[in-house]
Amino acid sequence: MSAIHKVWKLGADIDTDQLAPGAYMKLGIHDIAKHCLEGVRPEFAAQVKVGDVLAAGPNFGIGSSREQAADALVKLGVKAVIAPSYGGLYFRNAFNLGLLLLTCKQASSLEEGEAISLDLKQWAVVRTNGQRLACDPIPDFLVAMVEAGGLLPQLKQRLQSERDSS
Repeated sequence: MSAIHKVWKLGADIDTDQLAPGAYMKLGIHDIAKHCLEGVRPEFAAQVKVGDVLAAGPNFGIGSSREQAADALVKLGVKAVIAPSYGGLYFRNAFNLGLLLLTCKQASSLEEGEAISLDLKQWAVVRTNGQRLACDPIPDFLVAMVEAGGLLPQLKQRLQSERDSS
């Protein structure tokens, strides 16, 4: 049985300054995360639970290249972001930090508070009524990166494996 995830719904064009507000960039990532999305969802950082997901409109993560925009969601325990499209730099930063991004043309049809599961074998979001929303497949190397917790943990695991085998 797949895990059930609560949906937080957002609109289109959520930029990196909304995810990691510039006014807090001098703070550490845990403090930045406390302000994640405060301009559009003031309650988000305090109420999001580990395993929750974001469903957003197109262009999620547009804006600057600040990796804290993805890392704030990781630190808050967000399982995945589901959107029709992403800012290119955000896309790469998210996977590097272990955040799963699912590209789903129908992401906007998900409802606030809806319970869903993720089928990562068939690349779909599954609603409780059984309806499946197709997602674009993710290359195996990016899935492995997310499963490892990001690029740095993945590299550390590889180095340790190499040391153990020699």
